[in-house]
Amino acid sequence: MIITVGSKNPAKLEAVKEIIAEYDFLKGAEVMIMEVPVDLYGHPKTLEDTTKGALQRAKDAFVDCNYSFGIESGLMVMPYSKSGFMETTVCAIYDGKNHHLGLATAFEYPKIMMEQILNKGLDASQAVKKVGLTDHPKLGAAQGIIHMLTKGRLTRKEQAKQSIMMALIHLENPNLY
Repeated sequence: MIITVGSKNPAKLEAVKEIIAEYDFLKGAEVMIMEVPVDLYGHPKTLEDTTKGALQRAKDAFVDCNYSFGIESGLMVMPYSKSGFMETTVCAIYDGKNHHLGLATAFEYPKIMMEQILNKGLDASQAVKKVGLTDHPKLGAAQGIIHMLTKGRLTRKEQAKQSIMMALIHLENPNLY
């Protein structure tokens, strides 16, 4: 069995590798990076845009494989939150015919970061550096902003794993979906 991941991001790749080892029907699968074109449109600002990004990554990565995974992080509107938004991760698994979606936990960025994302068009990695919370060159490819904000309790990889597990519910229970 071959699984492709539509990203070069090491946190996403490791998340897929670690999760599939926990599923009998996926054990032993070969996981390959499939570099896919990604529109540079800034940070996704809606759950719809984040989901579209994951769907597109999965579809574009479906080349000579059994399943392809697209993982995208972005904002979603969140009523009653301090900034009006929360950040989440969406996983789309594509089997050549159907997409299977999963969503991870969500958290809120500091307002000062949100101003940079919403008003200056920066992505989260750029915004967190711009406001002086880190000088890491690409935090999203490492532990992630969530790691920094939770004081090391949750990493970007763990958040991606949550979204993957939620998407795998569909494949593990095909009679229900």
